[in-house]
Amino acid sequence: LAYFRFEAHDRYTESTRYEMNTLFRVFVLKELHGWDHETALVEFLECHPELREQLELDRIPNQSTLWRSWHERFTGELRETVETAARTILINAQNAGVSVPRDPKRTLPQRGNDTDESDLDGQTVLEQAEAITDHISRVVFPAFSLDRGEGCEIHENAYWDLQTYLGLRENLAANEGARSFICESTRDRTPLGHAHREHIRDLSIAEIREMYRQAVKRLLDEVAETEQFFRAGIIAIDITEADPFTGDRSGHKDEI
Repeated sequence: LAYFRFEAHDRYTESTRYEMNTLFRVFVLKELHGWDHETALVEFLECHPELREQLELDRIPNQSTLWRSWHERFTGELRETVETAARTILINAQNAGVSVPRDPKRTLPQRGNDTDESDLDGQTVLEQAEAITDHISRVVFPAFSLDRGEGCEIHENAYWDLQTYLGLRENLAANEGARSFICESTRDRTPLGHAHREHIRDLSIAEIREMYRQAVKRLLDEVAETEQFFRAGIIAIDITEADPFTGDRSGHKDEI
């Protein structure tokens, strides 16, 4: 929070008694306990003077002040950040064996301004994709290797699970995706975003191409046993002519 700029998320233009970073901490506390109303938060703060000192509260905000701060002063993005931060704290505490005020739901809110119906459709697609990728992973993952050696605490498949997770969602970078993956994954240990990037970057283009070819062959061998494989089909190929391609293009124009 020391480096976070609250100004962009503060709808109030006049000076106020309570700073945004203090209110942020207070609302994270409310979310940790899962209280629906501000009254429970006020009563809790009244009974815990040592906590008020940690939150730098010389005076407890009343219920109406808290309600206005949450609904009128905080932007929607900041409210979502409070909820995500609290859920992440609960999950990490729970994983570490620390007692928590409530069991966190290991799900993530839908992003964007779509209607409820389209959000539901999107979630349904992700649920179907999860079932498919769970089966495909058993076929594909053996073709890929990070060559990390023995005795690693995080299973190598967790990295490929994270890579698949990132690929199924739009506009999700490795760091944010790794944090979200903690909530949705059933694994006890998952890789951090920077560790994931480092391992992927260590792979050469030639290594990735070879592993990819092996994975495709394993998939083809799998579907060759089905009747549908021998029917006509349509394939969509996404062609990108942009900066991300880092190899030598000469002699590979047709491939690209």
